[in-house]
Amino acid sequence: MKPPIVIIGIGELAGVFSAGFLRCGYPVYPITRGMDLNTECLKIPTPELVLITVQENELYSVLKQLPKPWQQKVALVQNELLPRDWQQHQLKNPTVTVVWFEKKKGFEVTSILYSPCYGPSAQLMSNALQAMDIPAPILDNEEQLLYELLRKALYILTVNISGLVNNCTVGDLWLNHSALATDIAIEIIRIQESLTGQTLAQEQLISGMVEGIEDCPDRYCLGRNAPARLNRALAYAKKANIATPKLDSIYSQTKN
Repeated sequence: MKPPIVIIGIGELAGVFSAGFLRCGYPVYPITRGMDLNTECLKIPTPELVLITVQENELYSVLKQLPKPWQQKVALVQNELLPRDWQQHQLKNPTVTVVWFEKKKGFEVTSILYSPCYGPSAQLMSNALQAMDIPAPILDNEEQLLYELLRKALYILTVNISGLVNNCTVGDLWLNHSALATDIAIEIIRIQESLTGQTLAQEQLISGMVEGIEDCPDRYCLGRNAPARLNRALAYAKKANIATPKLDSIYSQTKN
């Protein structure tokens, strides 16, 4: 029997990964909200991998509680993820997968583009996704990883926030409301620059976002986490003193 894989957060995303790991011959040990991480670590001190699939707003809480024996085995899959998120929790080299596939309750997996992997357990993550017929190439370096993280975050933030005022499909958004999407994307990139401390290639990131839109044009913009995404973006902008007139306008239209 291969070493177990621990999964923290058991939702739709975890279900896809669990099935993939099982098809690769790994037992899966689920950690739910009511379970204590340190207690469970005593039961499984040396897992093959510790995959964290909680939502973005729960990630920091989990990382703060993560037992030391598990810290070298972490894999992350959250949207809006950036290196600063794991670095401030002293995670030096996590495995990261930039998830583009979508799984909603009662529906089959929708695979958009591909879901690239990077880090010590990238091959394991890639194998699990490919076992579920999800393309999952392995990235060569940290620069490639940063680009993939940024463009996925740009995509999800732009289409979700656009959906707060115009919940059309992403294809219709880019075809008929590209000015709105571009204004939002430019402001998001400015925020990303403040979070990464780098000057980013705006045109490249927007083109990468459009690749995701064109690959699956029929999904709708609005997601349940859209208001939280807008609030987080505005909070980051305020802290960095970045002007965001388009985001401010959308917030004013939707706050009630």
